[in-house]
Amino acid sequence: MRGLKSFVNYLKRADKLYWFIMLAISVYSLLLLRTVPNSESGKSYFTVQLVAIAIGYFGAILFTLIDYREIASYWYIVAGFCLFLIVYTQIFGIAVKSSGGINAKAWIQLPGTTFQPSELVKIGFIITFSKHLSELKERDMLKSFPQIVLLACHAMIPIVLVHFQGDDGTAVIFFCMFLAMAFGAGVQLRYFGAVFAAIAIAFPIAWKYMLQDYQKDRFTIFRHPETDPLDKGLQQIQGRLSIGSGQFWGRGLFNSNTRVSKGLVPVQQSDFIFSVAGEQLGFVGCMLIILLLFLFLFRTLRIARKSPDCLGSTICFGFFGMIAAQALFNLGMCLNLLPVMGVTLPFFSAGGSSAACLYLGFGLAQNVHMHRMNTDKVTLRR
Repeated sequence: MRGLKSFVNYLKRADKLYWFIMLAISVYSLLLLRTVPNSESGKSYFTVQLVAIAIGYFGAILFTLIDYREIASYWYIVAGFCLFLIVYTQIFGIAVKSSGGINAKAWIQLPGTTFQPSELVKIGFIITFSKHLSELKERDMLKSFPQIVLLACHAMIPIVLVHFQGDDGTAVIFFCMFLAMAFGAGVQLRYFGAVFAAIAIAFPIAWKYMLQDYQKDRFTIFRHPETDPLDKGLQQIQGRLSIGSGQFWGRGLFNSNTRVSKGLVPVQQSDFIFSVAGEQLGFVGCMLIILLLFLFLFRTLRIARKSPDCLGSTICFGFFGMIAAQALFNLGMCLNLLPVMGVTLPFFSAGGSSAACLYLGFGLAQNVHMHRMNTDKVTLRR
């Protein structure tokens, strides 16, 4: 009886619509991956995703049980652990080839599987950077130029370290999270203008001296992949054909005579999961993905708006920036609007590391909603 009362009390405090949207996304993701053939090694993407989702939900629930202010008060432990993960990966990590020729040393070997630490570091970054921003906001120092520089240095730590791993797609996501959180905290717009001006000035230099050949090829070919249909343009061409072949209603789930069943789209279970939805469920299936992600993002912003403090709102803005950026870049590359950059579609793409850690982010946002009234019950550690 006591357990039932606790469960009912938990539901009363939780954002039930947010949970419902999350559950709908999880079911849809598993349904799509159930239609994708197993890997060459016999690994079932459906099974891996199911386990990752279960772990993610468990972690999300644990996150909601501890006030987010208390979690953030241990920012120094989170920061140290994240730094350890990235450095350990840089030294002892393994390289796993992804789409488009990338060969990033961004995974570590665990018993029976691999894990991508940068996915967990994203969640850690949300916590530490939110704490940094909230401290400056409380002290009315967000207009101080030296403090803005320190904020930029904070953000550059994971961006630069992940870049050296060869995973520039993840580095871009960190950058987008940094922008979203700084904007949500109220950093003045002139600093954003300065950042974008610096990027515009630095891009020609980066193009000549920093970008690798395969990265340049992605920029030059994505609008016309048919110029190299058997190599650099293969993935986007095949993905577009699969999306178009579904027309309005799709060719049906579990159809044995489809492009999905033949594996014609490289990495269709991950980077190009949108093409699976397009072929099997057509325009309706694609729009359902977009609608669910839109509702999820809208609800995240609603929680941010109702947060009683800067810490809670910037946590939500960080999670929003991560999901929105990944969704935008993934859908853009699937529709030939952006170059391929190895970014997965959040919650839908196969990947145990990504899936489990995304649900931790959901737990943090849900935490902000559930503990928004506890402003006088936590002693923060500075």
